[in-house]
Amino acid sequence: MSSFLTVGIRTGIIRSGDDLADILLSGISISEAVSFQDGDVLVVAETAVATAEGAVVELASVIPGEDALRTAEQYGMDPRLVEVVLQESDEVVGGIPGFLLCMKAGTLLPNAGIDASNAPPGTVVLLPADSDASAKRIRKEIGDRTGARIAVVIADSRTHAMRAGCSGVAIGCSGIEAVIDARGRFDIFGRTLEVTKQALADNIASAAEIVMGEANECTPAAVLRGLGIPIGNNEGIESIDADKCLFMGVFRGRKRYEAEY
Repeated sequence: MSSFLTVGIRTGIIRSGDDLADILLSGISISEAVSFQDGDVLVVAETAVATAEGAVVELASVIPGEDALRTAEQYGMDPRLVEVVLQESDEVVGGIPGFLLCMKAGTLLPNAGIDASNAPPGTVVLLPADSDASAKRIRKEIGDRTGARIAVVIADSRTHAMRAGCSGVAIGCSGIEAVIDARGRFDIFGRTLEVTKQALADNIASAAEIVMGEANECTPAAVLRGLGIPIGNNEGIESIDADKCLFMGVFRGRKRYEAEY
């Protein structure tokens, strides 16, 4: 039986333009994992990916418009941050003091995924422009340099409805199925599963976040070994339409109800 191993990869501070694959290769060489092996799943924090890709905004350079000024006053936020959030969002569906709830690329997330933590002073870090493409590129670069057949997951920390705290969620994936469809299988009483899908990449992201941390650990990546997940050519994260989402469906249904009555 193969043993399961989750090892954090420590690095220095990552800056725009850095060769992230090279940094990760250097970091794993001095970790318990030693090197990448076939079957490894590498999880990388989205802030590290976006920073290396140059997706960093100097707030001093941002001029907020009228919508940003009005929204910032309503939610008690920095108007410059609000301007960046509005630019990065497909839709703002609501908010609470300090945060806007946004739709971006088919995902519901706070402040359009913009992160001020682990960002240089006076800046914010955007989400990677294409997290699936980032995962694919990192996977190829590490594979080319090591010969190891690995998978890569780009992870973010997110809150969940009515729960305290953050957990990991995958926003980019390459090399494994992000979601495993269990429909058609049977439960322990023989009933056919009709809607169940396992969010494999999200579960992996959460496991990795235990060793990666959220603060000043300087551990923006982790390698999970011994999962036994087949490595293939699967690409991408699976999203669903807003009208098929329980939370968005209830929210939008209530808005329609209130408008009618």
